[in-house]
Amino acid sequence: MDTAAATAADGRPGPTPGTATATASAPATGTATAPASRLAALRAPRLDPYWTAGFFFLAFAVLSFWRYRTLSTISWDLGIFEQAIRGYAHLQAPVVDLKGPGTNILGDHFSPILVLLAPFYRLLPSPLTLLTAQAALFALSAIPVTRAAAHRLGRRRGLAVGVSYGLSWGIQRAVDFDFHEIAFAVPLIAFALEAALRGRWNTAVCWAAPLILVKEDLGVTAAAIGALALIRTRRAGPLPVALVAVGITATAVVLGLVIPAFNGSGSYDYWNKLGSHGNSAPAIPLDVALRTLLWTLLPTTGLLALRSPLLLVAAPTLGWRFLSHEPHYWGTDWHYSAVLMPVVFLALVDALPRALASRRPWLRSYAHHLPAAVLAAALALTTTLPLARLTEADTYRTPPSATAAERLLDRIPDGATVESDIRPLSRLTGRTRVYWTGDTDGLAADYIAAQLHDDRTPEQTLADATARHPRSTYVLVGAAGDVVVLHRTSAR
Repeated sequence: MDTAAATAADGRPGPTPGTATATASAPATGTATAPASRLAALRAPRLDPYWTAGFFFLAFAVLSFWRYRTLSTISWDLGIFEQAIRGYAHLQAPVVDLKGPGTNILGDHFSPILVLLAPFYRLLPSPLTLLTAQAALFALSAIPVTRAAAHRLGRRRGLAVGVSYGLSWGIQRAVDFDFHEIAFAVPLIAFALEAALRGRWNTAVCWAAPLILVKEDLGVTAAAIGALALIRTRRAGPLPVALVAVGITATAVVLGLVIPAFNGSGSYDYWNKLGSHGNSAPAIPLDVALRTLLWTLLPTTGLLALRSPLLLVAAPTLGWRFLSHEPHYWGTDWHYSAVLMPVVFLALVDALPRALASRRPWLRSYAHHLPAAVLAAALALTTTLPLARLTEADTYRTPPSATAAERLLDRIPDGATVESDIRPLSRLTGRTRVYWTGDTDGLAADYIAAQLHDDRTPEQTLADATARHPRSTYVLVGAAGDVVVLHRTSAR
């Protein structure tokens, strides 16, 4: 009976027992392995930099969105840059009325690279467009840092350095402080220094050259990258030499000619922030300078970045900050240290392999454990930095006061002129013409939007408006949350 079962009717051998079962199960096995293979492909080491960047883009974007949604803007810079990009988007001059009626932003800071955001803003005219672009640019810079670290140190150490970079205090502070043009500089520097670590100096020069279009002082940073190429290669290649010359020349021309040409006073307004208060006083106290340097180098690199010539690229930024008597430039708040973060982390990547091969056992041990230590420091510091708010439930709730204030501001019609202070202005710069409170050059705006500070009442805000504009009559439109809106009814 078994023999008959194994023989077909035409006399040819039939399938052996179990063959039919194996044949039937083959497609199922192939179907099951396909998703597994695709999942394995997504975990490939070469994708680590992109997953890292994607994670930080999401984190930065969420943080920025909820700060905006809750009217928690802490500066007028978001409004300033929106006015400039709005001008570019409509093929007009980048006029920023917040800096004074009719002020061309090119007379304040030279940042023509902002025109790249104009098409996106034209399609989606909102401050969120700027904040999303900034989140993307900062996250993009994590790709070259993580990739360079993995290439030189291995996958695990590379990921540790890449995640530490995204969590670094300099990047987090910049994300939290509205929008700034230096968001373009951070990935440009990161990609340039990654190319430098791979010995691709022409590529490094090409990444560094656009820095002259980001901000007036970054031409010197571009020149420092060119000088780094000459130091590392010990020969004067044409492109690095050209970058040094162009970077320094561009900075001199912009500061001496271009900005004064667009500035109403015919000068560069920030010269008065350089130097000391008096002839004998230092520009910056030594202890403050040392503290800032330690914050820049110790939790981020364990001081090992000092062993890399890449640190030369940080010198121009630290130099102008420490030559200033403006206290905001000295410390670790705001956005001023963001451009230093790719420099110090890639300097760490440059120094680690040599330290791991050192003849000194203590240095080899230190270098071996340093990536993990830097990651641990970044995670510990993050508990007191902006990204920690992503773990708090209140971050994702919009207070009723913010919703009420937004509805009140919506009562101001599109195209109106508005005199505003910090909190309301980011809701208004995209659809109205906004001036800074007290800096309207005698113009009485159609509306005044103000934040109520120090228990001030709407009636006191109305009295202040009347004192600033004695020839106009303002009435109270309403107050909601801590925002008050006034409307000009007539001119006396």
